[in-house]
Amino acid sequence: MDRTERLYVIERLVRQRGHASFAALQETLEVSRATLWRDIEYLRSRLGAPLEYDRFVNGYRFAPGTGADRSASHELPGLWFSERELYSLLMAHQLLSGLEVEGAGLSRHLQPLLDRIHALLAHSGAAGAGNGAAETPTANTAQALMQRVRIIVSARRDVPARCFEQVGEALMRRRRLHLRYLTRGRGAVSERDVSPQRLVHHRNTWYLDAWCHRALALRRFALDAVETAQVLDDAAREMPLATVQRAMDAGYGIYAGAKPRWAVLRFAPLAAQWVSRERWHPEQQGRWLADGQWELRLPYTGETELVMDVLRHGDEVEVIRPAALRDAVVQRLGRALQRYQGSGSSDAGVP
Repeated sequence: MDRTERLYVIERLVRQRGHASFAALQETLEVSRATLWRDIEYLRSRLGAPLEYDRFVNGYRFAPGTGADRSASHELPGLWFSERELYSLLMAHQLLSGLEVEGAGLSRHLQPLLDRIHALLAHSGAAGAGNGAAETPTANTAQALMQRVRIIVSARRDVPARCFEQVGEALMRRRRLHLRYLTRGRGAVSERDVSPQRLVHHRNTWYLDAWCHRALALRRFALDAVETAQVLDDAAREMPLATVQRAMDAGYGIYAGAKPRWAVLRFAPLAAQWVSRERWHPEQQGRWLADGQWELRLPYTGETELVMDVLRHGDEVEVIRPAALRDAVVQRLGRALQRYQGSGSSDAGVP
């Protein structure tokens, strides 16, 4: 039984019985006298429990205050974590920091939680040291742990904090948004009202899935392409999340909104060692071939992102079908070869 469980047991026994002796608590918890003393002191000093020893009943009880009963107002928090869970939360904080938006939007909101985690770990370490036990985690070791965890984020497209907060507010309050949006493919800026349905984080970039009241359809908007966002007073159009998922998640990567097609890719043995362990799509199907190659089948709608992922494997992958996807890869490789052939030697002009 860890400390969190013991604290709840002490609190429950004293409330149920009105008072509980030290011996009864020690027998129930199956801990040493020193450990029980520390738990009682922790309840008093750190959690503000009005726990006192009453010599007339030879036990601990909650002290009544003047006026309202202090014991009635005291209650342990509904959510507590063990040290192992707290360290996991520190790891999660590091991951969330990797999803940051420009202007420290997420870290600013998460900092109070992080401060509380450090405080809990620090007190836990101090209590353990007082027992003469083996060295236990402290705030210093928590900080050292965070310094030893590195989240590498590449090619991140930052989103201004103001835009992210406006989108988040509209999403939570179920209000419409007015967007001034840059469609990069056409190089055109448009203005439209949308009903936010969900936020999506994909490959270090944030997207908004929303019902577009101009197109009268679900659309996906890259937040870094939003020039301005304004929360409107109009209520957002409500859509079941299952409907949003069916419409937006069927394809490959971030591209959605069309009937899926199936691609078949074949990876050479060297690349197959890694690709066979990768998840490219929830509905993918893979199998080993007799010659050591890995064959991967997966659905896609737009070919842009899939072509990019195929190209990063160079000569270690071949598109088997469909023919249109194979031709798209061949054309991209051909244009790349022309660029290199036309630029001359890479050593030209280098001293």
